[in-house]
Amino acid sequence: MTQPKSPRFARSTDAIHAGIRKRRPHNSLAPGVAQTATYTFESTADLEQYMRGEDADPEREEYGRYGNPTVRELERRLAALEATDDAVAFSTGMAAITSTLFALLNQGDHVVLFRDCYRRTRQFVTGWLGRYGVLHTVVPPGDLEAMEAAITDKTKLVITESPTNPFNYCVDLAALSGKVKAKNRRTKTLVDSTFATPINCRPHNFGIDLVVHSATKYLSGHNDVLGGLVAGPAHLTSLVREARDVTGAMLDPHAAFLIARGMKTLGLRVRKQNESAVELTKMLAAHPKVTAVYYAGHAGHPSYATACEQMDGFGGVVSFEVKGGRAAASRVVDAAEIPSIAPSLGGVESLIEQPALMSYFEMSEEDLAKIGISGALIRYSVGVEDTEDIVRDLERALDQA
Repeated sequence: MTQPKSPRFARSTDAIHAGIRKRRPHNSLAPGVAQTATYTFESTADLEQYMRGEDADPEREEYGRYGNPTVRELERRLAALEATDDAVAFSTGMAAITSTLFALLNQGDHVVLFRDCYRRTRQFVTGWLGRYGVLHTVVPPGDLEAMEAAITDKTKLVITESPTNPFNYCVDLAALSGKVKAKNRRTKTLVDSTFATPINCRPHNFGIDLVVHSATKYLSGHNDVLGGLVAGPAHLTSLVREARDVTGAMLDPHAAFLIARGMKTLGLRVRKQNESAVELTKMLAAHPKVTAVYYAGHAGHPSYATACEQMDGFGGVVSFEVKGGRAAASRVVDAAEIPSIAPSLGGVESLIEQPALMSYFEMSEEDLAKIGISGALIRYSVGVEDTEDIVRDLERALDQA
């Protein structure tokens, strides 16, 4: 694996200070919320100077859909955390994905997608993009040989997650990037790193072109705001920003403020969640009613060696299967007292769900089996409650159910 070009992982100091200018307007310590839809000009000459790109203020804005000071500071901070040139913020994580694909793809282009990507990403690539003449190939999870074989001279983009949802498979990012560039140097790589966060992994350091986050999850960390971010080199983020200007998927400034505030404690929260997830995994792996545990920090996981090589922590989501199928899994979920039954992940509150009943409710048992989702599968998003309380509560739920 190639050596990273900058520090491998972001630190708590970075999460608090990186990308922030020391002097804010009015000498405010906290960022201001620029709650405005439009911006004014002193005169027509001032306007003309701006339109020619000659304004002395590089962050001068014209209209709220094109930019906002609060949003721009958040973008600078994420770029600093991911060690990239720039970042672009969106109203949701899916808006970040879809706008990026619209920005980079044209009719006749080809996309390679790993099968274990987020279901809405798969739906957009395999369904919606086909309407516009964009072709795709879906390859098995983590199968770099199948990915390499699928790349053609028309392949514009390779998309994956690492770790994946809900099974926590990690892709060897350096190997992925190397194989893609060797096969077609014009092909770009995009990794959804929501599960990892820059505290645990910086994909760009391993040669990945674009890094996507659902800021709704770990970056904001409080289950109270929606948002998405794309980080990467300036020549690509400029295209993504232009697409956002057209699609209008701009992040609201107050949402940007909430995400930025949450990011200050990103290092503290993620390391606590890493710690608790490891301990939860130990209990689950030893429990007689658990038949499988899916966590990259578990030595029995197929991605364990890769995760140890390229991650500083293994994340805060643990998935597992229980004896007794769907009904038994439902009893465990209902018996657990600390986590709430809810979708999403990455917040300070622990959450629990059965993917077959929530994310994949509309699918038949046969279709679920094709994608490896069992009714006995439970996904647990670890919060920042005391580790011993989380472990004890779930162990009691398993014993009772």
